[in-house]
Amino acid sequence: MKIICAGEMLIDFTPLGESFSYKANPGGAVANVAVSTARNGIDTSFLGLLGNDDFGRMLKGILEKERITMLTPDLTDAAVTTLAFVTLYDNGERSFTFVRKPGADILLHPDDVKESDIKACDLLHAGSVSLSDSPSREAIGKAVKCAHNAGKMVSFDVNYRDNIWHDEEKCKACVYDLLPYVDFLKISDEETFIVGGSVDNIPDFMTKNHLRVLIETLGADGARYFVNDNGTIRSDVISGYSVKAIDATGAGDAFWGGFLSRILMFEPTAASSVTEEMVRTALVYGNKSGALCVQKPGGIPAIPGKAAIETFEG
Repeated sequence: MKIICAGEMLIDFTPLGESFSYKANPGGAVANVAVSTARNGIDTSFLGLLGNDDFGRMLKGILEKERITMLTPDLTDAAVTTLAFVTLYDNGERSFTFVRKPGADILLHPDDVKESDIKACDLLHAGSVSLSDSPSREAIGKAVKCAHNAGKMVSFDVNYRDNIWHDEEKCKACVYDLLPYVDFLKISDEETFIVGGSVDNIPDFMTKNHLRVLIETLGADGARYFVNDNGTIRSDVISGYSVKAIDATGAGDAFWGGFLSRILMFEPTAASSVTEEMVRTALVYGNKSGALCVQKPGGIPAIPGKAAIETFEG
């Protein structure tokens, strides 16, 4: 099975414990998912732009090391590679300050999206960070619509960042434009504004937007799923794992990459063939991936592979 992850790859500057002292780590939500699926043995491609600078060359080298095909291999001179400075809190949570005015990831163009690439995959994954500016907004829109129209499965992560959007309603409007083409939607427990502010709205929201699966991440408590089974919305919570969190950077992406990988291991022919039992199994797998990730610092370096996930007992 093949997946294309379309969107941002950037540098996360992770604090070293001293004031304004950082380590440069590879990151970006979509790129994190790409590394996760690749480490789970899924044939993975990345569709996104990097700057023609030392950071861009570093990130390109990481994609090559992970055996991830770069669908836009030429580095751009039009902007530097996007940077994000991470602030960590005592509970392992974090916040970000972005250097992105513009960053290379924003400059992904609709012409970079090739229909032949989309038709060759089984699932396309994207997220909202790339919807915040043009031309990447139009490029991701083209990729999502092309995948849907070609009968491919489509995954989307809301991944709201206030210091990128500054406005929940603007993000909501951009996400809503793509919802008719999405099969698997991921939100966090802080992103229920997408569904009208309450999880009670989710069944009607899914029916209206023809979503197959919606996952609400609950941090250490695991994840709540909603599956549309021929018009009946089935829901439950799959518990997480109690571990000592060092750094939550990339944990949600490791979770989602694990979830999508496990779904693809079932070799579904379409989103309509993904059952509730598949979702439950994939969520256990994704929760393990996220729990392993938070125990190490630094986004991509902390993302576990298949062997670690399968042997993790919590």
